[in-house]
Amino acid sequence: MAKYSEEFKLQVVQEYQNGLLGFSLLAKKYEIPNKSQINKWVRAYKEFGVEGLSRKKTKQVYSVQFKLDVLNFMRQTGASYQDTAIEFNMNNPALIVSWSRIFLKEGIEGLQEKAKGRPPMSKKPKTKPTKQESTMSREEELERENELLRLEVAYLKKLKAFQENPDAYLEKYKLRWHSNSSKKDSD
Repeated sequence: MAKYSEEFKLQVVQEYQNGLLGFSLLAKKYEIPNKSQINKWVRAYKEFGVEGLSRKKTKQVYSVQFKLDVLNFMRQTGASYQDTAIEFNMNNPALIVSWSRIFLKEGIEGLQEKAKGRPPMSKKPKTKPTKQESTMSREEELERENELLRLEVAYLKKLKAFQENPDAYLEKYKLRWHSNSSKKDSD
């Protein structure tokens, strides 16, 4: 649901046009957080009449080319979002803001219409892959476990050596790395 009804917007715009109060005082009077909102309503009303204040009931679909034209116009002329919306007979400048952000982030691909909703189900039901049973013999399993334990012990030894004397440990491996790289260079 819209935050402000069409009747309320029309009342505020007409009160502004009567000339008794400006944007700031109207915003205070009706507890509207920002006077620019009233300015947008007034400009939309001047340009489009009562339809400029109403929300669209159906979603308008814009082509990628139209979106690019709008963004290009705005870039070339330096027009505001509101001015650009009026120029292209749109009553929703926030839509142009959205297009601009998407274009900067994703490029032209981001402006293309995306399929909405859940994708259709495939005709073939998915088959769940079954777990392959362990084909290793007991001896192979024990060898694998033994290798993993060796790796763990080696890791823990290196960790302990590093914790005891980090500088010496790093120096040792710098020398080893340096000698290995010079061997590769000589080949």
